[in-house]
Amino acid sequence: MTQIIVADDHPMVQAALRAALTTALPEIEIIACHTLEGVSQAVAVNPAAIDLILLDLGMPGVQGFSGLFLLLAEYPTIPVAIISAQESPMTIRRSVAYGASGFLPKSLGLPELAKAISNILAGDIWVPPNFRSDAPMTDEDNDMARRFSTLSSQQVRILMMIVEGKLNKQIASSLNVAEQTVKVHVSTIFRKLGVRSRTQAAVLLQRVQTVS
Repeated sequence: MTQIIVADDHPMVQAALRAALTTALPEIEIIACHTLEGVSQAVAVNPAAIDLILLDLGMPGVQGFSGLFLLLAEYPTIPVAIISAQESPMTIRRSVAYGASGFLPKSLGLPELAKAISNILAGDIWVPPNFRSDAPMTDEDNDMARRFSTLSSQQVRILMMIVEGKLNKQIASSLNVAEQTVKVHVSTIFRKLGVRSRTQAAVLLQRVQTVS
């Protein structure tokens, strides 16, 4: 039984994906999630059973690519593919460069969508046929991908909370850890990202939260 998490808060998108997947893959179980936290909870039940996560870039708890970084850090063996209405070449290019197993435009027809997902399940990285995959990434995006790939899932969570303006005490309470633990993580985040302050760290994450 193939298990796929569909992470999208739009009922119509959920219905379309369910129709496409159940038609193309008869032995499939779809787990619908409407928030990033819901995705983490669903995977935590049995990580080894999840074959693919389809992640919307604009669902609650997800701001740009921060959700992708979090899931890849938390569950590095589970492929994550982006599904989005934002289909600019830069968004597609950055999705793959940041570690996604593919990019699925929401404008895809059901047969094409099913085929794309089948290819990803087979181990391929899928992008739209008309996408120029040979177009080079910018040095900045390559650098961003390198820096954020060094963060643990807990450090990505903390960084996301820093962007929200939360203090160490508030972060510690949210994560149910000691405030000193958060301070150590914050120092490590600064070192890995090459920044010196919470403001600089927040600005860096906001760059990858912006989908263009």
